[in-house]
Amino acid sequence: MSDLLVRGALLVDGTGAPARRGDALVVDGRLAELGQVGTTAGARVLDADGLVLAPGFIDLHAHSDLAVLTDPEHLAKTAQGVTTEVVGQDGLSYAPVDDATLDVLREQLAGWNGVPEDLAWDWRGVGEYLDRVDAGAAVNVCHLVPQGTVRMLAVGTGDRPATAAELERMRELVATGLREGSVGMSSGLTYSPGMYAGTDELVALAGVVAAAGGFWAPHTRSYGRGALAAYGEAVEVARRSGAALHLTHATMNFDVNAGRAGELLALVDGALADGVDVTLDSYPYLPGSTTLAAVLPGWSTAGGPAATLRRLRDPAALGRIRTDLEVTGSDGCHGVVVDWSSLQVSGVREQALSGAVGASVAELARRSGRAPFEEFTDLLLRDRLGTTVLQHVGHEGNVRAVMAHPRHAVGSDGLLVGERPHPRAWGTFARYLGHYVREEGVLDLEGCVARMTSRPARRLGLADRGVLRPGAVADLVLFDPGTVAAGATFEDPRRTPVGVPHVLVAGVPVIADGRRTQALPGRALRRGAGPGGSCAPRA
Repeated sequence: MSDLLVRGALLVDGTGAPARRGDALVVDGRLAELGQVGTTAGARVLDADGLVLAPGFIDLHAHSDLAVLTDPEHLAKTAQGVTTEVVGQDGLSYAPVDDATLDVLREQLAGWNGVPEDLAWDWRGVGEYLDRVDAGAAVNVCHLVPQGTVRMLAVGTGDRPATAAELERMRELVATGLREGSVGMSSGLTYSPGMYAGTDELVALAGVVAAAGGFWAPHTRSYGRGALAAYGEAVEVARRSGAALHLTHATMNFDVNAGRAGELLALVDGALADGVDVTLDSYPYLPGSTTLAAVLPGWSTAGGPAATLRRLRDPAALGRIRTDLEVTGSDGCHGVVVDWSSLQVSGVREQALSGAVGASVAELARRSGRAPFEEFTDLLLRDRLGTTVLQHVGHEGNVRAVMAHPRHAVGSDGLLVGERPHPRAWGTFARYLGHYVREEGVLDLEGCVARMTSRPARRLGLADRGVLRPGAVADLVLFDPGTVAAGATFEDPRRTPVGVPHVLVAGVPVIADGRRTQALPGRALRRGAGPGGSCAPRA
């Protein structure tokens, strides 16, 4: 690793302070000097005239759990300037697991992460998963203990309350994951089996997180008709448990919530006034993205993927599912009656079904001459629940209101698999800077960078990342504020951004002159490994 002198950049330090012109000297993977740096013998000089130098971006909500192990380039994130990702999201991930649970998760999460054939699934605990990251990754990784996976281990996949013994085992599993380096716990309260946990169960688990100094990141029970009540439950869990609360992909979706982001933000402000530690993240797009199976009512997914597929072949169960979706409003569809035209196929597991990609369920039904519900169930069966979709349910006013909140940070929530995944996986950070800063002026440059750097770093306990200051780890990004933009589109979602020529992880270039190097300097950032209990790579 050679010393690096970045000369003549616009320094945006991540704190929200005004930008200033200056230099930065990187020595042994850390920032040694900032400001006007004189000639330094032996240092490589990078002319940064016209470029912003900022801390590396931190993706607070990533679905790169397997990609960081299998994709050395990882351009979806490195090309955007992301240097740290938080995985284990939405209550479902691959650690901690046992053999049987891993078999279920590989099937259940195929639409999120694929099922890489060449991956050695040779970990079971959180620590072992993080060890795999330490073997070499493009970016740094933080991990959340997934509450749904923990429930699967202790209770199974059924829809029932946990016994006292099962609850105690879940608490032990969460505590072990935190000891092994997880930064907190996630929940997916519209996904089986995490959704079967009641409020008291969540409080008991979040109490373990609070005792360890971590945070709880729930995907709440509804972003539709029951959104405010769902956010209220999350605040209640945080208040009763003492856990810090991070509202992941926080927004108000569906027509029933158009223009209602202010009600969510008032709830957040009220909780803050009461002393609850609340933060939130969001992505800068209107559609959401998930699996097609996620739309199913929760009762129909109890027992795991095999049981779900059996119900999709059972006429009596199908009748009940249809009523929940088209008449009542399924909890899987956030309490809203499904709009088949809003569900656009973005990827399939079975390539024989690739002709469905890009079409809505309603359009596929018109092609086949069948009812949309019949098309929906047929696609789930033929694709073994592996279909991913874009769900067109967002509202621009809500997106803008949430991102302007002083406790807001950035998370992409990007799925990386499928023929046409959501462009947020590849474009979130550049879109914030290009569209919402330069073009729309919703955020100023310094405030936007703070949302991508120091705010998430504080939430994660990253004491020496997320800011430009002497002694900080040199996770850095250089971008052109006049041209930076998301190349990814809904039609071409894997295009890399423009205007991000240089990205460094711990002082090592991973993007140089706009191209990916072969370096794999990323490491697991374990809670409790650094000074004062902060996150750091294991020594």
